[in-house]
Amino acid sequence: MTTAVCPGSYDPFTLGHRFVVERTAARFDRVVVAVVVNPNKQGMFTVDERIELIREDCADLPNVEVRSWSGLLVDLVGETDVPTIVKGLRSETDFAYEIPMAQMNRELADAETLFMLTDPKYAHVSSSLVKEVARLEGDVSPYLSSHVHRALIAKVEGVRTV
Repeated sequence: MTTAVCPGSYDPFTLGHRFVVERTAARFDRVVVAVVVNPNKQGMFTVDERIELIREDCADLPNVEVRSWSGLLVDLVGETDVPTIVKGLRSETDFAYEIPMAQMNRELADAETLFMLTDPKYAHVSSSLVKEVARLEGDVSPYLSSHVHRALIAKVEGVRTV
């Protein structure tokens, strides 16, 4: 059985993320989407909310499981016996950022990182940009599934009323 992990913060899970997970699921028997917990970042959505949103978004992909992870990614690789990490790339900036981590993961855990180019229509989309545009009342619906979009708007409106 081939297995891959797709790690990320996914705050929120965009259609660009979905593209990478769906393509990974078509190529591996099992895909673990790891919502990585970064204690230095304050997310808009809690980790549990992100997990539920991704589970709903990927419900049609039976070989995809979603879980959280805090700590080194190589520890998750070792714990779950997942030899392959799949990372989506939007641009050369992403590539430059990901290369040192991929090399470190190979050195620490003999884990291979495969890079997948996102669909060009999502190459400019990031979770941070989506949140910023939504906070300023711009339309981000083309970049999110309908249920993630509803959840994001509810969060933004909740923030505005505080």
